[in-house]
Amino acid sequence: MEFNDLKAFVGHHDNFEIRVISHAGSRIHQVELEDVEGRRHLLCRRGKPVLFRSLDDVYLELKRAGIHRAYLVQHVAQDEVVGRDAHYQEALASRMPLVF
Repeated sequence: MEFNDLKAFVGHHDNFEIRVISHAGSRIHQVELEDVEGRRHLLCRRGKPVLFRSLDDVYLELKRAGIHRAYLVQHVAQDEVVGRDAHYQEALASRMPLVF
């Protein structure tokens, strides 16, 4: 989903979840929207996923789109190394609420 379309989506839908995916050790964040049907959309610009270097940058973009709540989800590569599934894909596993 393009960031330009996010504001319109937020205006017409109220049952969705925004996740800020944080990749441990790299300080890079991506934003993902899960809609009511369970489909996940990475937020993009010109067809490419947007990577943020700080949570402040994420907050500013989401506030511009009219979003005031999201969840921070930590992607830990060690889970995959030791044979566990990456749990950042699971909706309720290890997430922290963000309010801005």
